[in-house]
Amino acid sequence: MNDPYGIPRPRPVLPGEFPLWEEALALVDRDLDALLPDRGPLVLLALPPWDEDDSDREHVYVALPDGRWHGNDLWHGSASDPAAALAAVAEAAQDTVMECLWQVWPVCAEHRIGMHARREDGRPVWWCAGGRDPRDPAHVRAAVGELDAPHRPRRGRRGRR
Repeated sequence: MNDPYGIPRPRPVLPGEFPLWEEALALVDRDLDALLPDRGPLVLLALPPWDEDDSDREHVYVALPDGRWHGNDLWHGSASDPAAALAAVAEAAQDTVMECLWQVWPVCAEHRIGMHARREDGRPVWWCAGGRDPRDPAHVRAAVGELDAPHRPRRGRRGRR
């Protein structure tokens, strides 16, 4: 399906079409809901190839509920490996949320800086670069799909005046 200018329109990915990406998106949606409630759920959209020189595969993107997306399409090789699928969907979701909503996501509650998806011990995690002090090192906040609501470190009680 094309718009009046001949540009292909995206179509929603049908349930069961890319099962590993769908499972990955459900986990990423949990993380999105934990830190940015009422912003999701994210969806998968597919676009046909742009021209004849392109492969015959559709390009699949992670999009906001309103259909906006940003960034590269999901690497088709990740559609057959659960860890690769989760990493690809997490990165694509982060690109879409940050660029379309102009909001850093996810944010480390301890350091108040954006985290990045990376692999640790073969599984995708949300990684924080840590603080500026060498005693405040980089760390893994949670596995992708396991973020909880932001927790705030408790401050000591202030003396009464």
